[in-house]
Amino acid sequence: MLVVPDLSAAAAAAAERIARRCEQAAASRGECAIALSGGETPRALYARLAADPFRRRIPWPRIRVFWGDERGVLLDAVPVPVDRIHRMPAERPDREAAAEAYAALLRAHLPQTADGWPRLDLVLLGLGDDAHTASLFPHAPALRETRRAVLAVDAPHLGMTRMTLTPPVLNHAGEIIFLVAGPQKAQALRAVLEGPRQPDAVPAQAITPVDGSLVWIVDAAASSALTHRV
Repeated sequence: MLVVPDLSAAAAAAAERIARRCEQAAASRGECAIALSGGETPRALYARLAADPFRRRIPWPRIRVFWGDERGVLLDAVPVPVDRIHRMPAERPDREAAAEAYAALLRAHLPQTADGWPRLDLVLLGLGDDAHTASLFPHAPALRETRRAVLAVDAPHLGMTRMTLTPPVLNHAGEIIFLVAGPQKAQALRAVLEGPRQPDAVPAQAITPVDGSLVWIVDAAASSALTHRV
């Protein structure tokens, strides 16, 4: 876990790791497949990635972009080809069919692991104040999914249905970065990292990479409730 003073420093650290992973994946297999996160926290990160030096450094024409859930992220500021940007079609009335279509898209564009899961090079995740991540909410059946890569999920507290990548897809990624900032995330972060293991109640605990790396980049405010900080 990397603890930095504030959101700006967290964004800078995350941008460096993302750039490095993009360079490595593009060099080794010709492209880098990323699943981005929605929400407010990554905005500072995305602004950095869209500005120099990262805008010049990242091989954008060889980046393929997916999302962890259906919340949109604008990519107008970087030269990723349109046919390499794969947003979740959350506006479709048949969300189950939309989820299956997105799963097919993952299978079509990503290499597969030995046990048949699509493998993203990099996943960026956030943390909700209820310890949810992507659109994996506490006590949701999606947390126990073992077959499907993408699901339509209910979010009753938001009054909507969302789409999300499932834990097996996230856990088969080459690298997972959690970006967490703000005092409102402190108790959730403590529950994930120092609380008893109960991923049904603390969904971010379901993120346990199979053979990739897991990196937590958090600011001082978010880490304030931890008893052990690095």
